[in-house]
Amino acid sequence: MKRQQYIVSALGVILLLGLYFFGRTVPPHEKKASPGDEQANGSPRKSLDFQDILQAAKSRLNPVQLSHVNRLENSVVRGDVKNQQINAYRELAVYWKDSIGDAFLPFAYYTGEAAKLENSEKSLTFAAQLFLESLRGQDNPVLKTWMATSAKELFEKALELDPHNDSVKIGLGASYIFGSTAGNPQEVMQGIQQVLEVARRDSTNMYAQFMLGLGGMESGQFDKAIERLTTVVRHEPANFEAIILLAGALEQKGDKAEAIKWYETGRKLIRNPDMIREIDQRIQSLK
Repeated sequence: MKRQQYIVSALGVILLLGLYFFGRTVPPHEKKASPGDEQANGSPRKSLDFQDILQAAKSRLNPVQLSHVNRLENSVVRGDVKNQQINAYRELAVYWKDSIGDAFLPFAYYTGEAAKLENSEKSLTFAAQLFLESLRGQDNPVLKTWMATSAKELFEKALELDPHNDSVKIGLGASYIFGSTAGNPQEVMQGIQQVLEVARRDSTNMYAQFMLGLGGMESGQFDKAIERLTTVVRHEPANFEAIILLAGALEQKGDKAEAIKWYETGRKLIRNPDMIREIDQRIQSLK
């Protein structure tokens, strides 16, 4: 299984476990206000600009860090402006990621801006995946919309360079699926249709099948999710996330015996004691 083909990370799996194990049974925690949540008059904002995010991130910097960021932002001078700007964006991305840390959004944004100027399929897809991988764990609707829009733009630019790249098409569809908000559920279906186009043409594309399974979970179509995820785990029996998702879908359908079977299958594939403990608790709750 290639890394770029599956949006799977330790964080994603933990968030996944939290959502399907406890999302229906515990009250939501109070969320801290994020940039763009409210306007000055207190009413909800409709959109978010990167400058809002950047100013909030800069407010946490010490004077030395802030000076370095400002210098990089203003480092482009006369001459080969395009390449200078690409290098400046890359340096900003690396600095926010490695030297400051806990600054994913500036890192992803500047990576994306450099990719747009470079205009290569590889760099655009990499930047798009950064946003897509974080969408599934994002519950702030304003920030989610901004991240999804960023991912879509990058995937679309990559598709312009290679209109036949199925992985990019699926990534674009997934951006709609995970970027949708409660007020716009039709975006989930728009994303599913995008991925279906690939799956109908190539039923062996497990990336497409996996995303359709996730789309079924997002839209509450658990029968379809079970069908797709069963296909994935049949072809890829070590795909832990697909197995846990399948168990969750079966649980939602009320098939406790099958859900337990797949939770136990997934449990054998991991060594993380916290995740094992959560799976064990879930299995006990179903007995």
